[in-house]
Amino acid sequence: MTARVLIVDDIPTNVRLLEARLIAEYYEVVTASSGAEALAICHASDIDIVLLDVMMPEMDGFEVCQRLKADPRTHHVPVLMVTALDQPSDRVRGLEVGADDFLTKPVDDMQLMARVKSLVRLKSLTDELRARAMTGQQIAIEDALRAMDRITTNGGSILLVDSDERHAERIKSYLTPEHDVDILTQPSDAVFQVTGANYELALVTMSLTDFDPLRVCSQIRTLDHTRNLPIILVADESDKPRVVRALDLGVNDFIMRPVERNELAARVRTQVRRQRYALELRQSVTNTMALAVTDDMTGLYNRRYFDRHLGVMLSKAQSQERDMALMILDIDHFKAVNDTYGHDIGDAVLREFAARLKRNIRGVDLACRFGGEEFVVLMPDTDYRQAEIVAERVRHSISERTFEVSAGRPLSVTVSAGVALNETASDTPESLIKRADVALYRAKREGRNRVVFDAA
Repeated sequence: MTARVLIVDDIPTNVRLLEARLIAEYYEVVTASSGAEALAICHASDIDIVLLDVMMPEMDGFEVCQRLKADPRTHHVPVLMVTALDQPSDRVRGLEVGADDFLTKPVDDMQLMARVKSLVRLKSLTDELRARAMTGQQIAIEDALRAMDRITTNGGSILLVDSDERHAERIKSYLTPEHDVDILTQPSDAVFQVTGANYELALVTMSLTDFDPLRVCSQIRTLDHTRNLPIILVADESDKPRVVRALDLGVNDFIMRPVERNELAARVRTQVRRQRYALELRQSVTNTMALAVTDDMTGLYNRRYFDRHLGVMLSKAQSQERDMALMILDIDHFKAVNDTYGHDIGDAVLREFAARLKRNIRGVDLACRFGGEEFVVLMPDTDYRQAEIVAERVRHSISERTFEVSAGRPLSVTVSAGVALNETASDTPESLIKRADVALYRAKREGRNRVVFDAA
């Protein structure tokens, strides 16, 4: 996933070092030599993440960060503070003024890229939620922005997974009484523990006895209601390679041992705040979205909403040179279901299909009912490989288990899908839909129950 990164530092050598590292990973880099210049750039263009030096003349990084987070136009932009200061109090101050993370010079390459990847992923999800709110109704995003001011971080519900009970009790003591902390010493019970619970954060130590901590994180991510639950890893220096892999799996943050209580508290508050804000955004979209843009039968967005949102997202992808994928799905032999079992059963199949579709796409993907038995999924920041993974997961989820919608016998249902990618500057919403539709018809002709990609 590429992104536009703003580096803010008054020392040219520092800027060139960071710029070289990020360009090598295919990030687009913009630079500023002062706080005032950084604020102007953030107001004038789309920035995905800010790497901000603390020690600068006239306006230090703490003040720049505070101004960015106080402005409704930029408060959602992640800020990664980079400084020579190494006192825990400095890290805590950075997090308290709104910084999303904090790195100490000299910057470790692994930590830099891990933090950047994690924050870019967060920005992408936040942007998608904001775009959906904008598309549905302008007031939704305004309510969501105002909600940020009302959010507190006290009383967070936290699950701490640590097989060392004594160590777990010490970590818990750092977080109470500000938060409610449950300790789980049997990592294999993590799925059972989070099922039905309303945790706002999971803390997972890397030194679990006889259990892979990444497996715990993966299991938490597989459950529908904890898919977006923030996860912080507690790691040792030797765990760095696995931390990088964990961030690729969707872990949000990590903290190194020995754990400094104030830094832990600040990181926990940051994640709880993000979780509550994301919840406010989702609730805002749900509560203010006009019924005119949703499909009554499936609860998905309808064709009217999709047509408008596709135009917005395609324009954004093209202007920022980002990937995007569009998938059209058609339930195989659906007419035979209606003709044989009646429209009531057909409607039940549509509802179950929509439910499985939602469960097997990602949080940033948008699923809509296109019409009849056709559905469409818009996948931002998605290349061929990622689109293939999502498409095959959806196809498999439909065919692997029968639909229990008939009192007589379960129904076997399959789906065909066509996928098109945003590959040319000349693409329009209509041409992208047409190419995905052509791929869908190829899937039908070639035997159904398959995914076909259409080349531009």
